[in-house]
Amino acid sequence: MSKNPCEFDVLCLGHASYDLVFSVPHHPASDEKLFADSLLGCGGGPAANAAVLVAKLGFKSAFAGYLGRDLYGDCHLQELQAASVNTQWVVRGESPTPLSAVLVKPDGQRALLNYKGDTIALTAESVDFSTVGSRCVLFDGHEPALSLKLLGQIDRKVTATVLDAGSLHEGTRALMDKVDYLVCSEKFATQYAGEEQTALQQLANIAPVVVVTLGERGLIWQRGQENGRLSAPTLHAVDSTGAGDAFHGAFAAAVAAGMDWPAILRFASAAGAFCCTRLGARPGLPDLGQLETLLAQWQPEGCSK
Repeated sequence: MSKNPCEFDVLCLGHASYDLVFSVPHHPASDEKLFADSLLGCGGGPAANAAVLVAKLGFKSAFAGYLGRDLYGDCHLQELQAASVNTQWVVRGESPTPLSAVLVKPDGQRALLNYKGDTIALTAESVDFSTVGSRCVLFDGHEPALSLKLLGQIDRKVTATVLDAGSLHEGTRALMDKVDYLVCSEKFATQYAGEEQTALQQLANIAPVVVVTLGERGLIWQRGQENGRLSAPTLHAVDSTGAGDAFHGAFAAAVAAGMDWPAILRFASAAGAFCCTRLGARPGLPDLGQLETLLAQWQPEGCSK
């Protein structure tokens, strides 16, 4: 560990990509030529987006993961650095930067196409974490070897750990029972147990704190013997891309800041909802002023028992 065990508020470890976001009137049919109303190019990926969100909220953030030595990798690295995200643990290589094409319909719903080429997960030896010091580490499951290595090195009494479990795959399976906070999507929950409430109960047997996000329906959670539900802010959705990344980044930042449990959930929920009001993940990530404005206007419905 470094001499300062809390050099960063949040270290985000996982996936970085480059997103091409097309705004379309509808999803194209077979053999249909469709013209996009707009196009946005920006960095993406769950952990990378979360790192940018943490920095925009005024916290010290870092990103660890892979970017290719190509145009998309150069552009994304510049974005991270411009957002004041520490990039000393970014690995560059000859394999391509993962690329995503996102089709966004007028109702905010989206379809994604991902390309990784021959890019594979980094090995445990790819990054030297001996000087890492962070109040919270956020994993997205896309770098399991590196994640397990870091979990074995950090002081769990000093550093909280959060898993962004977007879907059930090798990486999230490897980490889901090893973190303090398992924050998963509705997709992950249904893949795991067929129904979100059943998944919540089963996941609570392997993780101290479990949150299942349900999009516009809010979230459900269990923490020890306590459980509850929180509604989502009602906003006009333009594009849901990155909403989960914003939620997880804000969640990790709130944990790092030592907020109480209800405040953590509200903080994260507001960040995820705000992201849906803009086209593209990066433009939708709120700063602290935007988030505080939404929190002041929002009267959430929640219950616990």
